[in-house]
Amino acid sequence: MSVVSAGVVEHTDRGPLGRDEMARVLAGDIPRGAYVNLGIGQPTTVGDHLPPESGVILHTENGMLGMGPAATGDAIDPDLINAGKFPVTELPGASYFHHADSFAMMRGGHLDLCVLGAYQVSVSGDLANWHTGEPDAIPAVGGAMDLAVGAKQVFVLMSLFTRTGEPKLVRECTYPLTALRCVDRVYTDVATFEITGGDQVLVRETWGMSFHELRSRVDVPLTAATP
Repeated sequence: MSVVSAGVVEHTDRGPLGRDEMARVLAGDIPRGAYVNLGIGQPTTVGDHLPPESGVILHTENGMLGMGPAATGDAIDPDLINAGKFPVTELPGASYFHHADSFAMMRGGHLDLCVLGAYQVSVSGDLANWHTGEPDAIPAVGGAMDLAVGAKQVFVLMSLFTRTGEPKLVRECTYPLTALRCVDRVYTDVATFEITGGDQVLVRETWGMSFHELRSRVDVPLTAATP
């Protein structure tokens, strides 16, 4: 059961969202007919929750438009993979093209939306998702920097807290940045946030935690998305 408290929809009768549930919530907010890139890792699971009637066209940076859900069993084709090298399916009308053309689509503002993972997102929408700053970490910014500045909207899909309980939604990112002021929404296991570019973050919905408790756990100014 959900309740509306201080303008925020709260689901306090259950625990945080699981990974598939997070992907399903985000998929439900993608506009019909949008051209979308799903980043490597957890964001790729969003494609498994898009109904055919949504008309959403998925782009992968290794050169494909019209990507379908993940392939399983006999549907696996070793030559048909996404940017993360996982087997996928193709939808009717799918097309293939050179890597350079794919990046031209990303950099040229032709994608309506991209979904990326993150280590940190700041109040102003700065994104850090490629390097933790540890000396032995392998830098791998890849196409994330192109997507972050090229897509018309950027949605982030991540857990809200680290394994040690530190929030990933922060006042200022302490990890190396991917792009500045680029994130529009953040979908987490505990809450969905809207980044406005101002000094406050809007909260749309919570799971397993009240808005009041969320405010005490996250060291950024939070306000209800619907006053």
